[in-house]
Amino acid sequence: MEILQKFIERAKQNSQRIVLPEGEEIRTLKAADKILSENIAKIILLGNREKILQLAAENGLQNIEKAQIINPENSELSDKYANLLFELRKNKGLTLEEAAELVKNPLYFGCLMIKNGDADGELAGALNTTGNVLRPALQIIKTVPGINVLSGAMLLFSKEKQYGENGLLLVADVAVLPNPTAAELAQIAVASGNTMKNLVGVEPKIAMLSFSTKGSASHEMVDKVVEATALAKKLAPELKIDGELQADAALVPSVGKQKAPTSDVAGEANVLVFPSLEAGNIGYKLVERLGGAIAIGPVLQGMAAPINDLSRGCSVEDIYNMVAITANQAIAGKK
Repeated sequence: MEILQKFIERAKQNSQRIVLPEGEEIRTLKAADKILSENIAKIILLGNREKILQLAAENGLQNIEKAQIINPENSELSDKYANLLFELRKNKGLTLEEAAELVKNPLYFGCLMIKNGDADGELAGALNTTGNVLRPALQIIKTVPGINVLSGAMLLFSKEKQYGENGLLLVADVAVLPNPTAAELAQIAVASGNTMKNLVGVEPKIAMLSFSTKGSASHEMVDKVVEATALAKKLAPELKIDGELQADAALVPSVGKQKAPTSDVAGEANVLVFPSLEAGNIGYKLVERLGGAIAIGPVLQGMAAPINDLSRGCSVEDIYNMVAITANQAIAGKK
């Protein structure tokens, strides 16, 4: 967990403006209170000011007044943001009247704050579904140039320090795309490598996972991973990417040397790209529950600005950690 402490210290040194659209949600408020007390980020809470301050008082939260609190229902920024949204979406048939109504939605308001330069990142999902969080993000923030696929990466901190980067692994996609094509899987691999490099500060070694290693099995599902590996290498020749690899060949040096002796990733992988969301989501949760690993995320990859989605079952600590990670994404993005 040393890397998480580095995230927190880096965020303290370069304070970012993080908007929390679910400002009336108690776990969000408790996390915001802790963030503000430790000066990890500048917090923008969206919601009814009186209700937010009442909840803070009832729960002994003494730092919430340090946050910027904005009510999208009656903000003085609403007209400006409605015009901005109208300009962004008028070619899709959106009217100014419809834009003015959408701006009252905190998830739209938060993304418009980022688009207008009034915030650096957003974190939501304690109350809202992934679809609700991503819809305004895709309409307003959009994806980074060259990437049109969103994916979710999880940081796994394992007690088994011999694997990954001293026990740290980044795994994807675990949150967004159910059955990616080869081209989409290639983009997920590149985005995951960039997350490891830019956010964590570690050289990525990316393994494209399968139930086959270098032709040991023949199946169309293997073919997809082989094709995705070739496409990913073309997209980002500077990254170390190899596949198809079984999980043990990717992680265990002796197995990697035996099954893929010429690979510069096998046995040393710190980024694992799963062939489907099903495999990725099941895989990380098994490692977390049965293997005792700590999972932090998902970190949303592919957006032009940091927008992260929480699980509705998230804890206060989850929100606290993800605010720090969102701030670090914003710092890295500005570089």
